[in-house]
Amino acid sequence: MTRSLGRALTPDLVDRFSQRDVARRLGTGLPFVTVDPDGRPHPMLLSYLEIRAYDTRTVGLVIGARTRSARNLEERGAATLLAIEPDVTVYVKMRTVDGPLPVSGAGEYGLGYFLLEVDEVLEDAAADWEGGMRITSGVRYAPAPTLDEPWARATLAALAEPRARA
Repeated sequence: MTRSLGRALTPDLVDRFSQRDVARRLGTGLPFVTVDPDGRPHPMLLSYLEIRAYDTRTVGLVIGARTRSARNLEERGAATLLAIEPDVTVYVKMRTVDGPLPVSGAGEYGLGYFLLEVDEVLEDAAADWEGGMRITSGVRYAPAPTLDEPWARATLAALAEPRARA
């Protein structure tokens, strides 16, 4: 059963997406859905390395600047981040504030930075009649990157502070 938590991330979600313990969260995939030119959902997978909450309403994102997802964000400005893990199932609906902005040190990786604003946060939990069913595992990938890889360092640096064009 889904319920709205309002127009802001909870303190626990800000902490989860803050990159405070990003090394521990590497290997976890986060579905991210934009809207394509035909109005259909366009999914991609993120990692906790590529997204950062700055506060309850502001989120930074680093992805390939020339990807379909980046183009969708730029043209339609809407996205939903899903965190589906044993301890939480949330859907974070967001709007583009700015981007893609260049990512220093990204060189050949073609990364772009987006500043997003949280529109709504939905929490999903089993209803009473579902008999305690729950998520037992999130999306996982391997091998997890190290934080020393050039693209990872560039991503972390780009997400260090929120930014937008003046």
